[in-house]
Order: sequence, then C-alpha cells, then structure tokens
Amino acid sequence: MFKFVLNDAASYVRANVREFSLNALRLLPQLPQLSPYDVNLVLRENEFVYNFPVEGIIRSYETNQLGSNSPCEDSRTEASLLHRNGFICGIFDGHAGASCGQVVSKRLLRYVSAATLPRQVLRAQMKEGCSSQSFLKCHNDNVDFVSEIKPIYEASFQKYIKQLSETPQRDVASELVNAFLQLDEGLSEEALSHTDVRTMSVALSGAVACLVHLEGLQLHVASTGDCGAVLGVLDPQTQQWQPKKLNTEHNADNMTEVRRILAEHPKDERETVIRNGRLLSQLAPLRAFGDFRYKWSVDIMHEKVVPMFGEHTMAPNYYTPPYLTARPDVQQHELGPNDKFLVIASDGLWDFLSPSEVVSLVGEHINSKKILEPMRLPEGDITLQQISNQLAERKAGLTRKPVDQNAATHLIRNALGATDYGIEHSKISYYLSLPKDVVRLYRDDITITVIYFNSEHIARLQRGETTGTTSQGITAPAA
Repeated sequence: MFKFVLNDAASYVRANVREFSLNALRLLPQLPQLSPYDVNLVLRENEFVYNFPVEGIIRSYETNQLGSNSPCEDSRTEASLLHRNGFICGIFDGHAGASCGQVVSKRLLRYVSAATLPRQVLRAQMKEGCSSQSFLKCHNDNVDFVSEIKPIYEASFQKYIKQLSETPQRDVASELVNAFLQLDEGLSEEALSHTDVRTMSVALSGAVACLVHLEGLQLHVASTGDCGAVLGVLDPQTQQWQPKKLNTEHNADNMTEVRRILAEHPKDERETVIRNGRLLSQLAPLRAFGDFRYKWSVDIMHEKVVPMFGEHTMAPNYYTPPYLTARPDVQQHELGPNDKFLVIASDGLWDFLSPSEVVSLVGEHINSKKILEPMRLPEGDITLQQISNQLAERKAGLTRKPVDQNAATHLIRNALGATDYGIEHSKISYYLSLPKDVVRLYRDDITITVIYFNSEHIARLQRGETTGTTSQGITAPAA
C-alpha cells in the first residue's frame, strides 16, 4: 500500500538529472511531439496570481505547480493574516503518498496564524468561539477535508490554541518552531487514538515544508526538509541580481545535519543511521512531518503498524527511535528596498536550477515584463526626439518579451527546456510526454511561489513615514 523507497536507478537519475542532455532524452523510445500550444496548456494549467488590492509591502505573488507523481505530492497554500496585517505562505513536498503533504499544507498555516497572534487577542477570539478558520484568509485553497476527519483535526486545533492561551508570548521564531512540532505531535496522536486508514496513511506518509511569515518588515522563513527559499536582491550600484539563501536543506549533503543525527544515537549505529545518503538507507530528507515509522517506538510499531501494513514498514536497523524530527530551522530577515522578490520551491525546481540561476531568471523576467506595460511619457517638457528614442527602446525590447506572464511558469519552462542555446521546445516536449510509469525517474513534482515586494513602500517604512494603509503595509481582509 505504501511505497517508501525509490529504486537505485531512480535515485541515481534524480541525483544526476542536470547531466541529462537533450541527446540523452532522445535515446528514449519515440514519444509524441507536443505542439507549443499543447506545452503552454500543460505548463499554465495550475497558474495562480494574486494582486494585493491596497499598496503595501507585498505587491503580488505568482505561483504554479507541475506534477510528476500521480497524484501530485506537492501542495501550496497562501493566506493573509486576520486580526493584524501580515502574509503567510508555504510549499509542502510530500513523499510516500500525497496525504501528509496535503494535510500539513492546510493545517500548518492555521497553527502559525494562531501562534503569532497576540495572546490577548487570541483569548478574546476563543471567548467568542473561534475555529481553525478564524485567523487567516486563504487565497488559493479550493478543497476541504472529508467530513469524517474534519472534526478530529478541529479538536486537535482547539487543544493547541488552549495550550497557547495558557503560555506567555514568545518571539516569532520560537512560535514557528512550536507550531511545527505541535502539529506533528497532533498527527501522531490522531493516528494512534483514531487508528484507521485515513489517519494512519497521513502518519506513515511524510512531507517537508518551507513556510514564509511576514509582518511589517520582519520576514521569517521556517524550513524542515529539502525545499528551498531564496531572496532576489538588486545591487543598487551594479544593477546586478544577487541571491540570498534563506534556508538550509536538511539532507545528507548537509554535514552539520548528518553530525547532529549521528550524535543522537549510539556509536554502534554510525554505519546504519545514514547509509547511501538516506536515513536508515530509505529516506532522503533528514527532517519531515509525518513519517512516524522513523519516530514511533519499536513497541508502537509492532503493536499498531505492523499488524495493519506488514513487516516491511519496519525500517532496517531500527533500534533507537526517533530518528526523525519535524523541528524547523528558522531564519529572520528585515526587508530593505533592495529586496525585490522571494522564491520558495520544492526540490523539483532545485534539481534543475541553482539559487543564482533562479534569481537571474526572475530578475530578467521582471525587466522584460516592463515592455508589456503601457508607455508613460516623463513629466514636464519633452521633445519629439525623446519620444522617438523611447519608442525605439520599446521596439528593441520586444525581442525580450516573455513567453509567460507568470514568473513561476517562466522558471518551470527554463528548468525543463534550458540549453546552452536558449529554450529548446523539443526538450520540454520530451519531459512533458514521458509516460507516468517513468516520468518520476527524470523529474520530480515542481511547485513554486514568487512573492514581489514593494520597494517604495519598504523605503517609506524604513524612513518612519506613514501611509493611508497600515504600518505593516499589508492589507488584512475582513474576517
């Protein structure tokens, strides 16, 4: 019922995916050639754009998703915070099935929105009878939990906010860490106390997460697993784009993480805790939600899991659990006027593109989209020659006109089709035409969110100026 480990061929191909050229793809059996129109339909199917209605710190965000697994194991959620001005979003990359990623993507933002609310406001909302829907407004969420499981999740949320109301307010980073851990603990308790296929499938699958929380100029990125977040910074002197990584992936390439895990277990397990770059030779991310087959005690595994799913669910060399945690690393950054955008994405994107490549592509996309904006003449007196020069510049810029309006789609197109000579349509067509039973060997699910900041508003806030909106500059919709 559960497939926990890719075979060695899949692991090898994904680790070396950037080495596969168009010629290597052509060695595959002949695949149908998609037309440019068909490619665009596939790439743009899951696009979403949200423009904030009032000027603030965030102008807009763009997001997109291209599945590889069926169903897609990635999830994404974006929301405005209620009762104060702020924004929160996340990318969630599931594994061993889609269920854990889907559940965490809907629940984690609600836990964080309650945790970062001032305690006196939280207590007032509790007296009025709040629910998990009371603290945020999602912008891109068209699904809900099935009726049988929704009351279980709501009961866990009520227990969580009761605990919050009885504890002192902590800094944002501490609240984010606690929200991650409390949700993960809730997933465990729900599976053990309501032992059925639904709760257990969530518990035995897993998900990594990268969550962004923004209030005022304070940006926090909480990450567990191997999603990535990078800030696009424009150097005011050189006008060059610079990447600023805002998280560190938890995988076997992170030697600090490897040493942490080895230190938590007896020395005689050093050869088995991480083997072939995987936790207990099976799991690639070294932190994750769910995956309780790497967290529960040996007794619980034998009592609850093995009778339902069989002996194969016990990982080899499983002696001193837990081997896995959902605890995130949190990085804080104060936004400045040179910070133009933030990209968060699942590892399907980073398999193809580096952070610097991603920032350069989005930066170029921003510049090229200016050609699509209405022409504006400068204020004051202007000569015909100046108008002629401006028209000539726009005409020359038409050659840089972007194929995609959505920057997330632009990144996916470049991830799949980039060559030394530009975008190769036949290469994208091959990636999109691969049969379902082999596509996962060549590319993972890709989910991307690009957040655009308002530099002018940020500069005004830094100068202590106020506007007609709010001190944070993010519009909070009415509850």
